[in-house]
Amino acid sequence: MTYSLVARDAETGELGVAVQSRSFGTGRVVPWAAAGVGAVATQSFSLASYGPLGLAAMRAGAAPGEALAELVAADELRDFRQVAFVDARGRTASHTGAACIPAAGARAGEGFSAQGNMLRSDEVWQAAAEAFGAASGSLAERLLEGLDAAEAAGGDFRGRQAGAILVVAAEGSGEIWGDRIVDVRVDEHEEPLRELRRLLRFELGQRRFGPPTTLETLDETAAAAREDGVSEDVITYFSALVAGRVDREEGRRRLRPLVEREPRWAGAFESALSLFEQRDA
Repeated sequence: MTYSLVARDAETGELGVAVQSRSFGTGRVVPWAAAGVGAVATQSFSLASYGPLGLAAMRAGAAPGEALAELVAADELRDFRQVAFVDARGRTASHTGAACIPAAGARAGEGFSAQGNMLRSDEVWQAAAEAFGAASGSLAERLLEGLDAAEAAGGDFRGRQAGAILVVAAEGSGEIWGDRIVDVRVDEHEEPLRELRRLLRFELGQRRFGPPTTLETLDETAAAAREDGVSEDVITYFSALVAGRVDREEGRRRLRPLVEREPRWAGAFESALSLFEQRDA
C-alpha cells in the first residue's frame, strides 16, 4: 500500500527506486536494485522475492516484461500484488493486480515507471510520473521530486510514515563507496519526504569527496559538503584521506584537529591509506 518510482538515468546509466508509504519500514521490502542490471519495486502485500528473483532474471538477459510475467504467473496471490521493473537499457514493465486496493495503477515513461495503490486518486501516480519526467538534477533528486508531487496530489489515503531512495551505479566499480550511490530510508516519521531530503543531502555531501575531487579542489569540496549539513568531523577525516592519497604529510596535517582530540584517528587514517595503496597497486 504505497506509491513508488523505478527509473534509469539516460545520461549516467544509474538505476533507482523511490518509495513512500503509510507502512512502517517500507524501505526494507519495496526497493531493490543492482548495478548494471535493473531496479524493482514490489508493493501491495509485498512479496519480497520479486526483488532478487527479478534482478536475477534480468541479469541473465530477460527483458523486464518477460521476467515480470514469469514471476507473476507463478504467484498464487498475483491479483493482490503491484510490481514494477526497469532494466539497464531503460525498458520497463509493471503489474497491478485486480485485487489491489484502489486507487491503484501505473504509468510508464521513457526509462521509468510510476505506480501506486491505496491512493487518494488516480492523480497520484500520474503526478509522480509527470514530475519525475520534468525534473532536473541527479537521479536521486529527480526521484524525490516525483515522490513530492505524488504526495502533493494526495498520496496514500491513510497518510504518510516511511520512505526510501535507493540508487545504484551503471556498473559495478569496486570503489570503497560501493555500487550504491544513494541508500537512505526513513522507517517512521511525521514528514518522511522532508527527512529523506535531509538524508539525501547528507549522503550526497559525503560523496563529494569521491572522484573527481583533487587536492586543488578539496577546500571547495569541503565548503560544499558543509552546506549539505555534513559534520565537521566527517569533513576533516575525508579531506585528510583525499589529501593523504596525494601527499601523506598533507593528509596528516589536515587530520591533526581530530588526532588532538582522539589519537586513535591517526590509526584509522593510516589504515585507510594502506588499503587504498594495496588496492591501487
